[in-house]
Amino acid sequence: MISYNDLYEILRKEKYSEQLQPLSNKFLEEFSEYLSDKTPSRSQQQDLFAESAAKSKKQLENAVSLFKELILRRKKKILSLVFVATETGVMKRDYENMLPLEKQTFEKLTKAFEDNDKELSKILNNKKQLEQPKNKLLLFVQDIEQFIDHQGKTIGPFKTGVVANLNADVAKILIESGKAKLIDEN
Repeated sequence: MISYNDLYEILRKEKYSEQLQPLSNKFLEEFSEYLSDKTPSRSQQQDLFAESAAKSKKQLENAVSLFKELILRRKKKILSLVFVATETGVMKRDYENMLPLEKQTFEKLTKAFEDNDKELSKILNNKKQLEQPKNKLLLFVQDIEQFIDHQGKTIGPFKTGVVANLNADVAKILIESGKAKLIDEN
């Protein structure tokens, strides 16, 4: 089982090292046991004025504070590692020093960052498509009978000289077939 001094020493090492420090795979369970052992029982709670009870209570509060600070520092280091991993593709640095729960978090965050980068890339690569208007204004130069577009909607009929605002894909087909002319490129 872990002691208060062990916890203090673990935090000290984590504080003064740039790398993630190795912890026992059972560290969380050991700390949980420590908390269970140090939590005052009912008989100790009744004797609130006893010096040993006050000391134990204070040590428990300090241990919880140390634990929170340790976890916070480890989270910051893991976030930094996620950033490095997604930018360079190297993921193994300090990976072996992570607790199993931290490894899961690292993998989820890395995947989330990579998914974000893919989405960003899609948006930037499809920028030209996004900038193109979805509809085009056409002037029909031939009579057109009713037809169905790509989404299954019925369009038309159109007489010669009629102006219509149609989907860019449909407009392209009508222009290429010589049945309509583009009125405005804006």
